[in-house]
Amino acid sequence: MNLELRDTFAQRWARYFPGAELPFTFFYADDPGDAERAAPEQGHHCLFVDFNRVRHGVSLALRHESVACSGGRRYLGFAPEIRPDFEYFLSCGIPGKLEGERYKKTPEMVREWMERMPAFVAPRPWIVFKRWDRLTTRDAPEVVIFYATPDVLAGLFTLANFDEVGNDGVVTPMASGCGALVMHPYLQGRETHPRAVIGLFDPSARPYAAPDVLGFAVPMPKFERMAANMEESFLITDTWKQLRARLARRGAAE
Repeated sequence: MNLELRDTFAQRWARYFPGAELPFTFFYADDPGDAERAAPEQGHHCLFVDFNRVRHGVSLALRHESVACSGGRRYLGFAPEIRPDFEYFLSCGIPGKLEGERYKKTPEMVREWMERMPAFVAPRPWIVFKRWDRLTTRDAPEVVIFYATPDVLAGLFTLANFDEVGNDGVVTPMASGCGALVMHPYLQGRETHPRAVIGLFDPSARPYAAPDVLGFAVPMPKFERMAANMEESFLITDTWKQLRARLARRGAAE
């Protein structure tokens, strides 16, 4: 990790987004380094519980056996398989056997949706999550994840589109919470035109986030452009000063 980038962004973030929490990052690794190695899990454990620990400064490393949620294993790239009758689980269920989440109308729609989903295999045995200020020179962040209130989200969205000719600098794919904040932005980072991803719309993940927060995940190549553009963008205008003041008031009240 370039420590000049780490520190410069942190300074600019505090200046233009006063009171907003720092983002956290993830990267895949053969050796998790100084991160806490999560123990093998028993039963169901939502990945967003771990995210909340990382947001509070815990550097955490996960591998296949330490992700208890089958969806989490899939969307972190550790297991391609899906649970039996998944097409019914995500839609209408099976009477007397399986309750459906009803996120898609029919099992057939789920099957087609899954067929269109990109393949994703973790490139290394560990995935390491670290808050931005915990990064060291040995780390190589691949995605930067923000937990953003509406004003922060407005700033990030506009900054993501600042150097784009088109209107697609940000995408919002339908996905599980971890699919939106891990898989999709990671794969975006491999594209010639990487885009940021808005997520945390998954009702199953929403209980683990504040009611006025969404996720905004940025592949590192695009994030570096966003960070470099901050001091020539709308963030230096009187328009943003009004929102800066509101962010500062909110931060002081919390």
